[in-house]
Amino acid sequence: MKIGIPKETKVLEGRVGLIPQACKELVKSGHELYLQCGAGLLSGYADRQYADLGVHLVKEAGDLYGMADLIIKVKEPAGEEVALLEDRHLLFCFLHLAANAGLASSLQQIGLTALAFETVVSNGSLPLLAPMSDIAGRVAIQAGMHLLHQPQGGRGILLGGVPATERGNVVIIGAGAAGGSAAIMAAGVGANVTVFDQVRERLEHARTIGSNITALYPYQNVIEEELARADLVIGAVLIPGARTPRIVTRDMIKNMKKRSVIIDISVDQGGCVETIRPTTYKDPTYITEEVLHFGVTNLPGAVPGTASQALSAAILPYVERLASEHWEKDPELADAVNLKAGNVVHPVVKEALA
Repeated sequence: MKIGIPKETKVLEGRVGLIPQACKELVKSGHELYLQCGAGLLSGYADRQYADLGVHLVKEAGDLYGMADLIIKVKEPAGEEVALLEDRHLLFCFLHLAANAGLASSLQQIGLTALAFETVVSNGSLPLLAPMSDIAGRVAIQAGMHLLHQPQGGRGILLGGVPATERGNVVIIGAGAAGGSAAIMAAGVGANVTVFDQVRERLEHARTIGSNITALYPYQNVIEEELARADLVIGAVLIPGARTPRIVTRDMIKNMKKRSVIIDISVDQGGCVETIRPTTYKDPTYITEEVLHFGVTNLPGAVPGTASQALSAAILPYVERLASEHWEKDPELADAVNLKAGNVVHPVVKEALA
């Protein structure tokens, strides 16, 4: 298989689809790998590190797409990238098509086959989404702590407090991989943390993290009460492949403290906060209802060194399987297909786009 790894084009996205060590394994298996020059630099990997392992370096994205059959990216194709895709291509990356009907339509017109990292399911878990969700949850708390600083537009509080001061209040909607990691970070700095989830096992796990965590069922009135006390709110709701349901309403936000902060990790699937919209690291925040909103759709892109290592380790076994001649007989891969020859075939994605 001829495998191409293009340079990511999303604003301030530093991750790379495969780090050199992962490429080495694929080269050993007999595959031809092509890397766009500079694709690994922001993750800490020079072109020479790839070339020394047998990866072919390609200067222009157009040439890479022309050579490769399997395209391994991190984020969904955008802008000029879409025009480089052909019907013969097999695309493997984060897609989030349920919240991006325009991209879905463009890929349908091309007629390619695409699998999404976020719809790969193994034994009921999401092995390719989980490591990025883990990182996103941690980054969200770090970003939230910074945004609460007065020069950033926040309330001017230290989230964990110090002696003779109050602790900050963190509310986390969803206790999966992202929400769970956010809870660990928030509890670790000493904040008062309230976590909401429908799954009892997740609530039980949240309580074991620390005595400063309260785990609750997401009754609407209880969420509203906790949001009114919150300094930092983390949205971390996920329905695999589907558009995220709106849990936090505009009316709830109107009752929040002025200059409190909302970070919606689920924004790339539409977001669980009514007032959230996608932003980039170049212009990450905006104010609505006197609350600071952060809607960056590639949170792990801020730590590309860590994120690329974690992502490569997760996707490598699936890339190896995808590069085999009979990958469509692999049930996990077959179920992860979002588009096949231009047709939307994933049932959840299809329903979201209907």
